[in-house]
Amino acid sequence: MSRALKTDIPGTDWRASLDELERRGPSGLFGIEASPRLVLDVGFGRGEFLEALAEKDAGVVFLGLEYSRKRVLKMARRLARSELRNVRLVEAPAQPVFERAIPAASVHRCWINFPDPWPKKRHRRRRLLQPVFVRDVARSLEPEGLLEVATDHPEYAAWIDEVLSAEPALENCREVGWSSEVEGRPRTAYEAEWRAERRPLHFFTYARRPGVVAPRL
Repeated sequence: MSRALKTDIPGTDWRASLDELERRGPSGLFGIEASPRLVLDVGFGRGEFLEALAEKDAGVVFLGLEYSRKRVLKMARRLARSELRNVRLVEAPAQPVFERAIPAASVHRCWINFPDPWPKKRHRRRRLLQPVFVRDVARSLEPEGLLEVATDHPEYAAWIDEVLSAEPALENCREVGWSSEVEGRPRTAYEAEWRAERRPLHFFTYARRPGVVAPRL
């Protein structure tokens, strides 16, 4: 028997709508005039990675994006019970968020952990890491800001490698296309499961090239 989803927020509700994010901007969601370093977690899932980042860097503000209402609600409830004040959540697909609400050159780091690989050929158009989306992310990064991507799917890794390396505003920070390990990186719950299954992991790190502007496609 499935358990009923609890919808009450036992404290401050740190969720915001896409419209509110577009109207107020990321800094406005945090109620601050200055713009501290902004870090995005795209598709935060269960939220443990986002929570670990926020606990480690109290002086950085974190914006979590997730299209699953259930996951956003569960994370909002967990944040309300915590002492964290540097996290905001937006329930929306990532593409319109970057198109409408993330200012250019405003993001210090963007994490995209284990997006759905959509392995069937007819479904590949649904993959998040498409050239237009990567261009929007590149535009949002501050000069030398980082895009961090992870996948456990080898064929999707090859796709991601091709798309990222083709974006002129981004530069690969690794000697090869990706790394199989990243020291000090928080682990998601899914990542722990996949490591136990000995799945190959692929970690990408790309930086925004200084002086290179990513125009809209």
